[in-house]
Amino acid sequence: QVQLVESGGGLVQPGGSLRLSCASSRTIFSVNTMGWYRQAPGKRRELVAVLDRSGTIKYAHSVIGRFTISRDNAKNTVYLRMNSLKPEDTAVYYCTAAWDPGNDYWGQGTQVTVSS
Repeated sequence: QVQLVESGGGLVQPGGSLRLSCASSRTIFSVNTMGWYRQAPGKRRELVAVLDRSGTIKYAHSVIGRFTISRDNAKNTVYLRMNSLKPEDTAVYYCTAAWDPGNDYWGQGTQVTVSS
């Protein structure tokens, strides 16, 4: 069973920055897709940023230019750097990974709150 452990969430003021980390118990060298989703209260879970085996990255339109996803294969970790945070970025952020298409693993989530 693969474990994905997120960290780095917290309370930040508008305009601030956070870096989320997702550590995998399985090597991510061969991961098919890995990335981040988020879910705000009363809303559906939505894609934030995902990268695939070929290196292609997809971002939600609302985070383009502010968020950056990256990976460190040696640490089996994927990061999400979030800059210029807005109150509407407040959500629980979930890490997800799939080594086989359709067989997705999810972390427990980390809360990000953007408020003054």
